[in-house]
Amino acid sequence: MKEIIVVEGRNDTVAIRRAVQADTIETRGSAIGPHILAEIRRAQEKRGVIVFTDPDHAGERIRRIISEHVPGVKHAFLPQKKAKGKHKIGIEHAAPEAIAEALQSVRSEGEDSAGESPISWEDYLNFGFAGDSHSRLFRQQVADALGIGYGNAKQFFRRLHVLRINKEELYQAMDQVRKDALNE
Repeated sequence: MKEIIVVEGRNDTVAIRRAVQADTIETRGSAIGPHILAEIRRAQEKRGVIVFTDPDHAGERIRRIISEHVPGVKHAFLPQKKAKGKHKIGIEHAAPEAIAEALQSVRSEGEDSAGESPISWEDYLNFGFAGDSHSRLFRQQVADALGIGYGNAKQFFRRLHVLRINKEELYQAMDQVRKDALNE
């Protein structure tokens, strides 16, 4: 893999290397210091960076900090259900196949491409992503279908824009969630 993968710790590095051949940078937790950010910035300039953190609050915090300080990083997401251990959630608990799949579905940050329809807040509410008793579950299911990781209502809306998810892609994911619900 050309890009360097940013993970939280040593166990994540071991899990990544069971799945793919790649170099990693370990943040060693959510308190990312300036020296780690500088290392990530250098890696982004030289080879590119994929942020692949645990699908939990700390992982999202790390992802947000890196995105704010290192423009243009790519993101890989692993659904919580594929990252569960006995009592914890993390990349280190995922099967090598799940890790490889997440790394094949990397998303880039950026502005909406020409011709793509951005999702307005009104569309977002009309789709049922916020303001309904089932909104949280629906966001989680659509996030899994898109492979972009779960977020609360505002985080998920922002992620749709940052990762350039257009209406067509969102419609396909919502249709998939509805089909899956009918088949259960």
